[in-house]
Amino acid sequence: MTVSDAPPIVSTRFALDNGHTLTGYLATGGYEGLRAALAISPTAVGEEVKAASLLGRGGAGFPAGTKWGFCPPGVWPRYLVVNGDESEPGTYKDRLLMEKDPHQLIEGVLIASYAIGAAQAFLYVRGEMALAQERIAQALNDAYAAGYIGKNILGTDFSLDVVLHWGAGAYIVGEETALIESLEGNRGMPRLKPPFFPAAKGLYLQPTVVNNVETLANLPWIMTNGGARFAELGAETSRGMRLFAVSGHVVKPGVYEVEFGVTTFRDLIFDPAYGGGLGDGRSLKAFIPGGASAPWFYDEHLDLPLEAGAVGAAGSMLGSGAIVVMDNTTDVVKACWRVVRFFARESCGKCTPCREGTSWLEKVLRRILDGEGRPDDIALLLDVCDNISPGIAWPPKQTTICPLGPSAVSPIASALVRFRDEFVALCGGTGESPVAITGKAYLPKPNEVAGV
Repeated sequence: MTVSDAPPIVSTRFALDNGHTLTGYLATGGYEGLRAALAISPTAVGEEVKAASLLGRGGAGFPAGTKWGFCPPGVWPRYLVVNGDESEPGTYKDRLLMEKDPHQLIEGVLIASYAIGAAQAFLYVRGEMALAQERIAQALNDAYAAGYIGKNILGTDFSLDVVLHWGAGAYIVGEETALIESLEGNRGMPRLKPPFFPAAKGLYLQPTVVNNVETLANLPWIMTNGGARFAELGAETSRGMRLFAVSGHVVKPGVYEVEFGVTTFRDLIFDPAYGGGLGDGRSLKAFIPGGASAPWFYDEHLDLPLEAGAVGAAGSMLGSGAIVVMDNTTDVVKACWRVVRFFARESCGKCTPCREGTSWLEKVLRRILDGEGRPDDIALLLDVCDNISPGIAWPPKQTTICPLGPSAVSPIASALVRFRDEFVALCGGTGESPVAITGKAYLPKPNEVAGV
């Protein structure tokens, strides 16, 4: 195992007691990126971000600079919305960024707003993140007082107003159109695309760019050091550094900033500098590579790089940057139920397959765990999964507006293919089902495929 010696970008102030204050931020180079951005044109800022090849850090991994360019020319006003509603199980990197370095996020908001021509930005923070809300609120007040936000920022013609909005604790508003609905005062439910692509018809039906917290936190460094230098870090299709939240059965759970596309899962889970291994002689049973909605990975995937293309080709995703490790003591059926229960509880109810299907999946799994499993329960689980996400493949097909419904399918398909015997033992049946599971990550062990 090797650990990259690339310096961190967004987590440099995590260990500082005053890193969240304006004084601490200015003492460590704060708002220099904003000065550099305001010294050039908005178009040039966008080109610098494109040169950096900065991918979105929220899950979809879309190039940030390209996304900014989707706003139709000459249509005003336009808005920047920051998605700080991080809430997928095992994901907590953005929360630390908001708590420990709020000014870095605010500076990123200023740079992005300048680049796209927005005069108003909205910071949407999850309702349960009280400390993050408090620190961002204080940072905004201090930045306004110091002239970094408001009218004629730093003596230029650029003006920006930033609004802090507290969410109500709904997972679904992590989906960008549902977040926009919530911002407008409506119930958080996803919109149909088309026509409601945010860049064309977003907040108040005006052009809107929605960016993730970590994505924006990279902008000050890029503007200070240059997009080309950022692009020198990481792999060819995954530039820069990235935060990963490691949790579950590891010795050292935590958030680690690693070189994107160079570090492997084995490094992150087992290296003493990161997760530190499983401990107590335990072995790996499975791990979730990119948040609860991602198909599970196993031993044979440990040497894959933390790179979106490689992980996608293997049948899963890096998603929200949450790696959840399960050792050999894990009750797979219970783990599956816990994840499915989350999605069932968080369904907004707009789409029938998700509203009804996720609830049925939770109930059947709970029945199995309670010792009342039936021989046909495995077939029933897969039949419901097939109705939510036809073909049970990856990337998933869906009968819903947003991917929440198919997210509940991933843990079931992963667990049933690799650990079907644990379900059969509880159901008292063979687990035969006419529904095929076709996702690449949903495969038996390699030696079983080869007939060994």
